[in-house]
Amino acid sequence: MPSFVIQIRSLLVIATVMICGVVRAAYPDRPITLVVTYPPGGTADTVARILAPELSKQLAQSVVVENRGGAGGMIGGASVAKAPADGYTIMLDAANHAQNPALQPKMQFDTLKDFTPISLLLRVPNVIVVRPDSTIYTVAELIKAGREKGIVVHYATSGTGSAQHLAGELFNAMTGTHLEYVHYKGGNAGIMDVMSGQVPLMFSSMGLAQQHVKSGKLRMVAVGGEKRSANMPDVPTVAESGVPGYATYEWNAIYAPAATPAAIIERLNQAIVQVLFQPEIRARLNEFGGEVIGSTPADLESFRRAEIAKWQKLAKDHNLRLD
Repeated sequence: MPSFVIQIRSLLVIATVMICGVVRAAYPDRPITLVVTYPPGGTADTVARILAPELSKQLAQSVVVENRGGAGGMIGGASVAKAPADGYTIMLDAANHAQNPALQPKMQFDTLKDFTPISLLLRVPNVIVVRPDSTIYTVAELIKAGREKGIVVHYATSGTGSAQHLAGELFNAMTGTHLEYVHYKGGNAGIMDVMSGQVPLMFSSMGLAQQHVKSGKLRMVAVGGEKRSANMPDVPTVAESGVPGYATYEWNAIYAPAATPAAIIERLNQAIVQVLFQPEIRARLNEFGGEVIGSTPADLESFRRAEIAKWQKLAKDHNLRLD
């Protein structure tokens, strides 16, 4: 083969490598779709819409929020699991990401195998709330009421299989109570019935409940997090009230389809963490009453594996299944 042909081919190979390197380095070079696995208006959607404009600035490309709600996050999850692993379709999910594997007998994807973690955004504790005139003031009083034979104490949840539903089931499991759930289509409907006296209490997210507590329409018995909330520092945790180890949260995290290149995951993680640590963004997210985190991908992987194991054990030990 003539030497000039070899030289031309060599130059083409070098040029190709250089062009590919430029393409990789240029990520992102088109808009990114951030799929929210819940309908508009909820916490996950609100968090996404707070972050998206600032992420767009960090990445120099539009980050477009797209809601694909339904089936406790599984419809949106299935669509992202099948998306190209190129960093242009990512997903914001909630606690159901780790709870569905324990409760759903048939899923269209494998939670651990089909998604690559990017960052844990925030954790918002679930809380126990009652009407101001309720006779239940402490966790000990709730446990006593929940253990009495012949008496049924109901609690409202934001839906079958929701983080709040499982918060109540975990409470039963750890205290020996037999509280019975009443499921609603969303947290607002449930909390309205607690305020009206239709249901005596609710395991609610802090973000939803705190506004009604501050207005005097509800009273907070305990916080379900590992530590007291900065928004409600006088309210004890369930754990310190006699149920050590109890902790339940609503949380949000961002993932990409499996096999997304590590360089892209790193770029997205850096951008997300930078946005989360902007004072104005932290202030807005702190309004939910939780903890802004901004984790590494490895830390999110450890967190979700621990959460999946926790809920799988609860479901197995107490034969929990979705109705």
